[in-house]
Amino acid sequence: MELPASPAASAPASAGERWPPLESSPEVFNQVQFMWSLGAQEDEAEFHDVYGIDADALDMVPQPVLAVILCFPDPPQDASYSSDLLSSYGEKQETHDQVYFIKQIESLGNACGTIALIHAVGNSYSEINLVENSCLDVFFKSTASMDPYERALFLEKDDAMAKAHSLAASAGVTELCDVVEEHYICFVAVNGTLNELDGMKDGPIKHGSSSSKSLLQDAVTVIKGIMRNIPDSISFNLMVLSRKQNNAVQLSCRCQKA
Repeated sequence: MELPASPAASAPASAGERWPPLESSPEVFNQVQFMWSLGAQEDEAEFHDVYGIDADALDMVPQPVLAVILCFPDPPQDASYSSDLLSSYGEKQETHDQVYFIKQIESLGNACGTIALIHAVGNSYSEINLVENSCLDVFFKSTASMDPYERALFLEKDDAMAKAHSLAASAGVTELCDVVEEHYICFVAVNGTLNELDGMKDGPIKHGSSSSKSLLQDAVTVIKGIMRNIPDSISFNLMVLSRKQNNAVQLSCRCQKA
């Protein structure tokens, strides 16, 4: 299959140089060099920290939540941390058109943060307006009919996306290093089902029923399982992509008038 045209490739660079690790913070993900510069408008949606997983902390998270992103430590490669642990409480399902999923291939280096962002926005496409002909708008339209691996190849060649990723990585307060010990995954509710989207997996993992109203609480139930499987670490960070309240009200009004 011939891939749609993408920006011309720049000078060769290693996957690590082109896709360095991202710091897990709303400031990094929201900033004008990253999500907002790629086409998700500032008055439409933004990322927020989740400061705890108890009921009171979850009640403080701005609603409506469109996606949940977890940054967690990569499990050590030993017998007690089998590669099946993280999906042992979920059922794999084939990627289908209604869940937007992209693979994290080796040439994408440490792009898991950007892939989580793509999963978050790509599965919230109907909830937020992207700038027409922006990087994200063109990316989703160009890759809509592709399979997850073809989407990964398209991302690999997308210089605008790689540049935004690199700028976001350099904007973090944590010094960049070659040893990466964290990984990003995303949770979204699509057609009444909670989906775990991990680019290192073969496809989405479904975790039972969910909705836009219960997405955060449902995702936290799965996340608690992940935390129990990695008991020796406190390096977990949770963020949500929420639609701005003023936009949510306007969208509700439009729906009521219709």
